[in-house]
Amino acid sequence: MSFLYVACGVALGACLRYAIALLVGSGSLPWATLVTNISGSFAIGVVWGLCAEQEWFNAWGRLFLVVGLLGGFTTFSAFSLEAIKFLEDGRLLPLVTYLVSTITGCLLAVWLGLRMSQ
Repeated sequence: MSFLYVACGVALGACLRYAIALLVGSGSLPWATLVTNISGSFAIGVVWGLCAEQEWFNAWGRLFLVVGLLGGFTTFSAFSLEAIKFLEDGRLLPLVTYLVSTITGCLLAVWLGLRMSQ
């Protein structure tokens, strides 16, 4: 049953990620990935902050929401590939901008999500 919770969450998360990509698009930076990583980081902070002590969350909710939905939604693997491509292309300013924006934004978003949910 655990795999079913994860699989259902991943399917929804991947669809949400695709919707963000369609809405945001890209430009000089991979904006859709940045928006997805920051909003996913915020969401994981809120979900964890609100639900970590709940029985349903520990029984099945963590698998569905955190591992599945948010795991399928966030795109850190895409982030890593895009960063390497900037490096390989010698585009150092976009690389540094992208790295700092993503890491700082995600850490701040998790912190804010946790604080808002407490």
